[in-house]
Amino acid sequence: MNFIFFMPDELRAESVGCYGHPLVQTPNLDALAAQGTRFDQCHVQHTVCTPSRCSMMTGWYPHVGGHRTLWHLLRPHEPNLLRCLKQAGYDVRWYGKNDLLAPGSFAESVTEARTLGGKAFGPPAYAQDDPRRFSFLCEPYRAPLEQHTDYANVMAGIDFLRSRPQQPFLLYLPLIFPHPPYSAPEPWHSQVDPSAIDDLRPADLPNRPAYHRLIRQTRGLDLLEPMDFQRINAVYLGMTSFIDHLLGLLLDALAGSGLEEETAVFFFSDHGDWAGDYDLVEKWPSALEDALTRVPLVVRLPGGASGHGVQEPVELLDIFATVLGLAGVEAQHTHFGRNLTPQLHGATGDPTRIVYAEGGYARHEPHCFEGDTRRDQFARDPNHLYYPKGYVQQEHPLSVARATMVRSAGAKLIYRATGESELYDLSADPRELDNLYGQPQADALQRELERKLLNWLTETSDVTPFAEDPRGFSTPVP
Repeated sequence: MNFIFFMPDELRAESVGCYGHPLVQTPNLDALAAQGTRFDQCHVQHTVCTPSRCSMMTGWYPHVGGHRTLWHLLRPHEPNLLRCLKQAGYDVRWYGKNDLLAPGSFAESVTEARTLGGKAFGPPAYAQDDPRRFSFLCEPYRAPLEQHTDYANVMAGIDFLRSRPQQPFLLYLPLIFPHPPYSAPEPWHSQVDPSAIDDLRPADLPNRPAYHRLIRQTRGLDLLEPMDFQRINAVYLGMTSFIDHLLGLLLDALAGSGLEEETAVFFFSDHGDWAGDYDLVEKWPSALEDALTRVPLVVRLPGGASGHGVQEPVELLDIFATVLGLAGVEAQHTHFGRNLTPQLHGATGDPTRIVYAEGGYARHEPHCFEGDTRRDQFARDPNHLYYPKGYVQQEHPLSVARATMVRSAGAKLIYRATGESELYDLSADPRELDNLYGQPQADALQRELERKLLNWLTETSDVTPFAEDPRGFSTPVP
């Protein structure tokens, strides 16, 4: 079986048509879901690009291998799904961004890896002396479409499909959109009327972590009007529709290649985006709201179920176990993903399943924090869009302290040792507006989730290699 991984960056599930959004236009993904299986509650293991991808490609939670930053990628001694497939005879083609493999890992993991195109966004919507410029809101992209990096990389994937590729293959397309800045080519940039968006989560909710306030203050978001956040969300939806357009081009090429009946198509993202919710933009390393952890996962499998919906929780790292199972390849390391093949053939999921995510950094690891002027060029430029993010982490390190999420189908706990923990009864409060942590009426729920969190950390704290070492001296030691 061949595989296609179509992977937008920073796409949350709730902003997709087949997940219920009333305004966004995603006809190609909606059709893919109607032909395959849609997982309604897929949650990532980290809300930042690199650590999320490392988890997905290893079946490890971030704490297992220490992958929780942008700069610690999978190294040659660590497992990864691409290498598993390549060593099993797969032709692995990669067109798009990295945020996954360290330089020494490519040779054994891919046949070809390239990033094409050089542009993606229009100019900032606000002047450089306007503090609102840090909102990430930009004007439409107006360069030739062929120069857009997502368009160019998808076209490279289409060219590969048209080249009569040797089988089996994995085509991996890790794209940029809808990652901020918020900007898209027309007509997608202006496709959604901002005034029609009336369901953004409110700001200044009680009992929220300090990073909510600090992000708004340092980015000038507290200077914006409600319509500005509606406009941000509208452009984000337009970026999502542009990605859907590219998906349609790819699916048409697949249908015309004669390979459709031998190729499984996986559509998913690495994490979500606030996109104006809570009067916030982008994401935060220790933030674990559903807007950031819940992503679309749609799979069309040859011979699989059509129009099937799985309501029970799953984790993004399940992709590792599922793909290896479909490919008939056995993992050579301990992992924590579950094979979702039964669901792809119409089975229900596990209603009792608990999903987990992590984020943030500890004070004893200063090399993990963004904004280090010895490494991050943006930290030396106060006008850079990411300068406020690094500034907050360096000046207020507890705002990005380590956090761990445990989530069932009906409840969610985000534990922080700083005391800024969160607890939500999702059955009564699905939008996570009422933090119940420490409230007497939620004491039993809190204790139950804390127990599950402790058990999970105990069971997954490390992995033991499969290969064993001799205990004696195999040769004399001088």
